[in-house]
Amino acid sequence: MTEENNMKILVGLGNPGDKYKLTRHNIGFMVLDALAKELSLAWQFCKKFNADIAKGENLILVKPQTFMNISGEAVKKVLTFYKLTINDVVVIHDDLDIDFGKHKLAIDSRAAGHNGVQSVIDQLGTQKFSRYRLGVRNEQRNLIPAEKFVLEKFSKKEIDDLPSLIKKIIEELK
Repeated sequence: MTEENNMKILVGLGNPGDKYKLTRHNIGFMVLDALAKELSLAWQFCKKFNADIAKGENLILVKPQTFMNISGEAVKKVLTFYKLTINDVVVIHDDLDIDFGKHKLAIDSRAAGHNGVQSVIDQLGTQKFSRYRLGVRNEQRNLIPAEKFVLEKFSKKEIDDLPSLIKKIIEELK
């Protein structure tokens, strides 16, 4: 009889550095930061993965410390090191096609222009992994290019709404 592996990896996509801290592209990092705090997990930079890692009993939180468009490299390194499969990973990221405050679980779907997700797909060689697509679209979305919009900070109202939104996501992830 083989022992079942219960380890799960949650990957939050974002860009490293204070400059990007409250930007739309970093909502994946924000969710993992809140989850780590709730579970009393400490972040530690792991050079071999080029990622911040927080480990629990059957859970590894991963925040790649590369820029978004090469974040898949860290995901692949973590999966390989821990001998895990795509069934053990959930990627959490911003999504321009979904209104702020809403989210969708996706499995086996294309990147839809998201460079971080595309990097994960390219590195893993498949799109058949779970993703939490967190909506960041608002009325300003159509007024500026997507690549600029995702690097803008959330509005005051959105920042006020983020804690309850993130709490809801965390409850679903549990």
